[in-house]
Amino acid sequence: QVQLVESGGGLVQAGDSLRLSCAASGLTFSTYTMGWFRQAPGKEREFVAAIMWSGGRPHYADSVKGRFTISRDNTRNTVYLQMNSLKPEDTAVYYCAARRYGDSVLPNEYNYWGQGTQVTVSS
Repeated sequence: QVQLVESGGGLVQAGDSLRLSCAASGLTFSTYTMGWFRQAPGKEREFVAAIMWSGGRPHYADSVKGRFTISRDNTRNTVYLQMNSLKPEDTAVYYCAARRYGDSVLPNEYNYWGQGTQVTVSS
């Protein structure tokens, strides 16, 4: 049984910061690429950030580059998304996802998903 559980979302003001966490169980965490995606009302789920199993060369969507940082702690089976300088357009449900064998920016290539955590940024 694979389970990904996100936490850390909330309501903040523009310019504030949040740190999202995703705790994984039921998989060999250190062998999976981990990603963050988000979905705003009326929009498709979009890539935010991903990090390889080794923690090497994280990559980001252009819309969050320079503001968000993805990291992972394989000893705790947890991936994080540090979000700084938040903007109202960052408002969305944020999802944690896991992928076998390699990294990807495509949602369809991820094997497991969490339930999501709401991030709301007021202007």
